[in-house]
Amino acid sequence: MTESSLSERFRAFDENYQEIQERIARAAELSGRKAEEITLLAATKTVPVEVVNYAVSRGLGCVGENRVQELLEKYEALDRAHCDVQFIGQLQSNKVKYLVGKVSCIQSVDSVKLAREISRLCQREGQTMDVLVEVNIGREANKGGVDPDGLVEFIDEIRLLPGIRVKGLMAIPPICSDEKILGRYFSGMKQYFVDIKGKSMDNVNMVCLSMGMSSDFPLAIACGATMVRVGSLLFGARDYKRG
Repeated sequence: MTESSLSERFRAFDENYQEIQERIARAAELSGRKAEEITLLAATKTVPVEVVNYAVSRGLGCVGENRVQELLEKYEALDRAHCDVQFIGQLQSNKVKYLVGKVSCIQSVDSVKLAREISRLCQREGQTMDVLVEVNIGREANKGGVDPDGLVEFIDEIRLLPGIRVKGLMAIPPICSDEKILGRYFSGMKQYFVDIKGKSMDNVNMVCLSMGMSSDFPLAIACGATMVRVGSLLFGARDYKRG
């Protein structure tokens, strides 16, 4: 990118970041919590590493990549000393090997096969990986995630695999313009989160409920999200020619 275009991206980020922080704070207050209890994860798909590093220099503490190849391309240049790097996209088990030792958390665990491969590679590398279980809260046939009806059984099956720690749940609800319907999906996720937390299962520490994106994160916070994943609202419209 040219110096002028980078400067424009930096200015836009500063404006967007301040506004998003304010919206997070308002939503947290309305839900009886503090802004500090909500983690803002920046979804950085197609965002140049220079812009990501600028965001980190301005206080952004958590970034998430959707694609393994893009993460690898950015990894060496990324200011990892000052930000937490997570993986938030759909993941094939044959690509887990590229993430172990590079990310702190995989948010999209939705099959026993994938969990076992994470466990196997973490054991081999002497690592431990935090994972979130992705829930298909809308029961959509074309979307990844564990069916809610089998969620407890799924967690019970993967929770004692060595090398992984189950830290919470993640969901992407169906696209919906009706806030009441969308709110029901988010509230349903919060109930699953609370119910599983109440079971006190070994190696399951329900500390993260990751839900809500650019279009709906205040509603997600109102319904109990502890982490929101914001991309386009933070960095501007994605340039898919980079992806």
